[in-house]
Amino acid sequence: MKRLPALLSPDPLAPFPPAECALDEPDGLLAVGGDLSPERLLNAYRHGIFPWPSEGYPLLWWCPDPRTVFRTDGVRLGGKFRRSLRRCDWIVRADTAFAEVIAACARAPRRGQGGTWITPEMEAAYLRLHRLGHAHSVEVYAGDALVGGIYGVAIGRMFFGESMFSACSGGSKVALAALARRLHEWGWPLLDGQVENPHLLGLGAESMPRPRFLAQVAALCAIAEPPGSWAERFGDWPASRLADPASAGPIAEA
Repeated sequence: MKRLPALLSPDPLAPFPPAECALDEPDGLLAVGGDLSPERLLNAYRHGIFPWPSEGYPLLWWCPDPRTVFRTDGVRLGGKFRRSLRRCDWIVRADTAFAEVIAACARAPRRGQGGTWITPEMEAAYLRLHRLGHAHSVEVYAGDALVGGIYGVAIGRMFFGESMFSACSGGSKVALAALARRLHEWGWPLLDGQVENPHLLGLGAESMPRPRFLAQVAALCAIAEPPGSWAERFGDWPASRLADPASAGPIAEA
């Protein structure tokens, strides 16, 4: 008899089932139902679980095995792309345009996908988390124009990436690489990429067995880091700093 995912309690504070209860097919499907309240979302991320809606189904919650992660000193940028950044005047900032970043991610075309999983309900939920200081965006600007970005959730010293976009070629790469650099400088070792795809692997993502990932998430989420805006902490960060491996620090060259 085919095993089914757990049905979540209506109580947003109710615990999730253990991650080892997740299905093998589809990989990582753990539970259905519930809501996108801040309490439930933060509880999910603390346990390595994330929502990933699918049209026509109740809300779906996932914890795949293995997990796709970036080490914040392991993002790779190609040499040609790095050299192009030497003349780049883009500036990277954080938490200056969260709503615009998540809206752009929702509109971005995805290879092999006819729609988006970032529903209006998802947008509203992460905007609430952002206002509470738990969800953050990193924006790449060319003058006043937003040319790329990434957003996700931060708990303790763990960052859970959700989605990124490019309005100009390379915009999302710069957002990811700059985010990884700043996280590494702050002592945050991991950035969750959720599910493997060729683009993430090409940028240096790696697979981590779920038990090891969950152990690291538990330890990193337990470190005290107060929520709040990253705008001042991140500062204005020139993308041209990524051009030189020596000055770019931990960001590796492909």
